[in-house]
Amino acid sequence: MRVGLLTREYPPDVYGGAGVHVEFLARELRPLVDLEVHCWGEASSAERAAGVVRHRPWPALDGANDALRTFSVDLAAAAATEGCDLLHSHTWYANLAGHLGKLLHGVPHVLTAHSLEPLRPWKAEQLGGGYALSSWAERTAMEAADAVVAVSGAMREDILGCYPGLDPARVHVVHNGIDTALYRPDPKTDVLSRVGLDPDRPYVLFVGRITRQKGVPHLLRAVRDIDPAAQVVLCAGAPDTPEIDREFRDLYRELSQVRAGVHWIPQMLPRPDVIQLLTHAAVFVCPSVYEPLGIVNLEAMACGTPVVASRVGGIPEVVDDGRTGILVDLGGGRDQDGRAGGQDEERYDGRDHAFEAGLARALDAVLADPAAARRMGEAGRRRAVTEFGWDAVARRTVRLYEEVLGSGLGRFGSGQ
Repeated sequence: MRVGLLTREYPPDVYGGAGVHVEFLARELRPLVDLEVHCWGEASSAERAAGVVRHRPWPALDGANDALRTFSVDLAAAAATEGCDLLHSHTWYANLAGHLGKLLHGVPHVLTAHSLEPLRPWKAEQLGGGYALSSWAERTAMEAADAVVAVSGAMREDILGCYPGLDPARVHVVHNGIDTALYRPDPKTDVLSRVGLDPDRPYVLFVGRITRQKGVPHLLRAVRDIDPAAQVVLCAGAPDTPEIDREFRDLYRELSQVRAGVHWIPQMLPRPDVIQLLTHAAVFVCPSVYEPLGIVNLEAMACGTPVVASRVGGIPEVVDDGRTGILVDLGGGRDQDGRAGGQDEERYDGRDHAFEAGLARALDAVLADPAAARRMGEAGRRRAVTEFGWDAVARRTVRLYEEVLGSGLGRFGSGQ
C-alpha cells in the first residue's frame, strides 16, 4: 500500500501539535506501509531518497494572502501524488491537496481533523479574507473525504456538529499519541540554569504558540496573584498576528512588574530542552479555550508533571481530573465541552474572570501540596505509557486505510 501523507509541518519545521502528530505518525507508519510525505519547504536529496517531497508556494503569489499561497502548494502536492493508493491529509493547509488528489487520481482520501475552522473565528484576525478560503477548503475536503479521523471523542462531536452532512459512520476516533521513550523525566538541570531559573523556587510552565486558541492572555492574568514563591516560565512564540503579539507583550510587561521570577522564552527550544523544563516544572498549565486533544498535556504527563488545564474539547480525555491533574471550567461563551455558546468576543478575546480565577486556584492547589503533585505526575506518566503509544496509533490508522481501500472507495466512492 502506497500512502501519500500530506501536511504543512514536517521536521525540522514543526511548530504545533499537528506537526508533532505527523512527525511521529510518519515514523511509525514507515514499517507498515510504503509512505511518501508531501510537506512545505525545500527538500534535500537525502530527504527525497527517504520519500519526503517538499513544495513551496508559487513565487507569483509572493505577498498574496496566505490562503492563496497555501492553495498553490496544494495544487503542486496534488499533482505529485500520482501513483499513491491512498492520500491522508492533516489540517486545512493540506486538505485541499488531498481532495484534489482524490479527484485527479481516483484514490481514497482520509482526512485527520486537528482543529475546525468554524470553531476558530479568531483566525479571521490572522487571515483576513483568507479565513473564508480556509473554511471553504476544509468544508469541501471534509464533506467529500472517504474517512475523517477525529483526534478525540469530543472532536468527533464537533465535526458532526459543524458538518451535519457528514455520515457519522465515516468519522473515526484515533487519539493522538506520545513517544514515552523520548518524552520521559530528565534529571539534568543545565537548561534550567541557562534559562536563569532559581533552583530553590518551584515554577509554573506554559509551552505553546501565542494565539487566541491557547488562552495565553487568560494565563498571564491568572498568574498575577498565585503563590509569590512560584516562578512562571512562558515558552511562547510564533504569534498569529501583530495584534496578539502586542497584547501578549503588554500583559507580560504588566506581570513582570507585579511579581518576580517571570521568564519569557520567545524562541522555539530544541525538544530535549523542553523535556527538561517539563520534567522539573512544579505544574504544567494549558489554558486553551479550544483544544481538540492537547498533545502538549500528554508530553507533560509523560515527563511526570501534573497538569492544570481547561476543561475543553478532548483535554478531559487526556487529563484525568483529580488523578493526573486539575481541570478548570471556562466561563463566558463556552460550555464545559469547549463548544461555542454565546458571547463570541468574550469567549476568546475578552476577560473570563471565573476561568482566570479558577486557573489561579488550581495552580495554587498543586503548588501547595508537593506530595500530591508528585502522585499526580507519577499517575500521568503511567497513563501516557499505557494508553497513548504511537505504535498503537499507527496500527489503528493502517486498519482504517485497509477498511477504506477494502470498501472500494475513491473515484466512485463517497463524496462523489
